[in-house]
Amino acid sequence: MRRLYPLPAPAPARPDPAGPPPGPDAATDREWTLDELADAYAYPAEDDPLRAGRPGWLRANMVASLDGAAHHEGRSQPLSGAADMRIFGVLRALADAVVVGAETVRQEGYRPARARAAFAARRAAAGQGPAPAVAVVTAGLGLDFTLPLFTEPLVPTLVVTGAGAPAERVAAARDAGVEVLFAGEGQGVDPARVPAVLAAHGHRRLLTEGGPSLLGQFAAAGVLDEMCLSLAPVVALGDAPRIMDGPSVAVPERFVLASVLEEAGFLFTRYRRS
Repeated sequence: MRRLYPLPAPAPARPDPAGPPPGPDAATDREWTLDELADAYAYPAEDDPLRAGRPGWLRANMVASLDGAAHHEGRSQPLSGAADMRIFGVLRALADAVVVGAETVRQEGYRPARARAAFAARRAAAGQGPAPAVAVVTAGLGLDFTLPLFTEPLVPTLVVTGAGAPAERVAAARDAGVEVLFAGEGQGVDPARVPAVLAAHGHRRLLTEGGPSLLGQFAAAGVLDEMCLSLAPVVALGDAPRIMDGPSVAVPERFVLASVLEEAGFLFTRYRRS
């Protein structure tokens, strides 16, 4: 892996030409350590001006093919690769909660996030639990609460829904040990309220993995702070959607480029709201 943007400052010349050569810098093509990736993708500090007036920080992580497909035959895994999965794992390990739509839970066979020893000290220093919670955004709670995501989580799984959600499904979720949070007055979820509702329960470093409909709703509501997009060097064709599928906006929102990494033809881009 190497950093394409921003490039590091040139290393100073060695004071002793006979001394050891400098170590590899971020522009050198090599496998980065997990700590290096975690530093590169660290969330902005709570006092960072980027977060002024916002309850937390909502980051998205998606992969797309060269022709813009968000998945192949319903799953994102065929578009992924080894480096993409490393970054996927790092982004999860940095988050307080992983926010995902119910359809993506069903399509991708979501399981609970796991604790990883490599990040234990970092999470403890940040005041985080051993693993991120998974927060499922759903209107009708059409979920199988006997699945491991709900029965075997290290950190209790959350369901985010509207106050008008079916009462019997809310009761079924609670009977299964799921914490139900309400973000909206009707049956559906108000995407603009999701970050604040999760932040009120201690989840301020948020990572959403979609799917495209949920991500589009977050973007249209103006609450998406950062987009981590992996561009895969493949052509998928077919009728797969784009990474976002949401309502039209009056004026396209501009994001600014924060960083670009490259490995094995994959481009790992990171954009922040301007």
